[in-house]
Amino acid sequence: MRTTAYVVITADRGLCGGYNSGVQRAAEGEVKADVLDGKDYALVTIGRKAEGYFKFRGYNIATAYGGFSDSPTYAHAREIGQDVVARYVAGEFDRVELVYTRFISAGSQEVVLRPLVPLDRETVAGGDGKAPDAAGTPSDYEFEPDPGTILDTLLPRYVEARIYAALLNAAASEHAFRQRAMKSATDNAEELIKNLSRIMNRARQDSITTEIMEIVSGAEALSGGKSQRQVQLIELGPLTDATSVSSTQHSGD
Repeated sequence: MRTTAYVVITADRGLCGGYNSGVQRAAEGEVKADVLDGKDYALVTIGRKAEGYFKFRGYNIATAYGGFSDSPTYAHAREIGQDVVARYVAGEFDRVELVYTRFISAGSQEVVLRPLVPLDRETVAGGDGKAPDAAGTPSDYEFEPDPGTILDTLLPRYVEARIYAALLNAAASEHAFRQRAMKSATDNAEELIKNLSRIMNRARQDSITTEIMEIVSGAEALSGGKSQRQVQLIELGPLTDATSVSSTQHSGD
């Protein structure tokens, strides 16, 4: 049964938008397609997020690396390349694929699937490769030392360089995703502050208006009570005897 190994490169930390989930979905889709075709698979995870994601779901993880996703070095690429090539030479893997996020620009990144080993003409074509001459006759080269020794020396370096380039692309993409995620979080926080400030000001204005109305109502109630106390009715009592005598004397005169 043929076994395909997928080198999945994600981040060690979250808070970077859909960066990790995009790579994880792409690798998981390839694995499910292999299982449906009756092929075996293995995962080489780079980044704690990929390790946790696939381990939680019970996938077969051959090797897990982590702790350097945001600042990879060539030593990390060499360690991964030597492990992958050794497993490939030993026959444990029949094919190795890279799954990572390619950095295009600060605002554009894409998840890609790239073959690592074995190498074919389409994989290494381009770049400094030259086409045959106009007559169609391939050029004749002399190799020193022999081609086998050169390939044994260059192919591991080539695999390491490919892995290192993928790590750098993934790290740049991670930083770009995190920058956009943090900007979006900052914008959302500022908008939330504005909305909460409006709500707070509205509640404060309602509270002040209520207090003013209570003060005015209390003042009106107090002023109304004073006016009622100032108005007094005087009742005239019955005429006394002295008053009657005085009135009779005046009438006799």
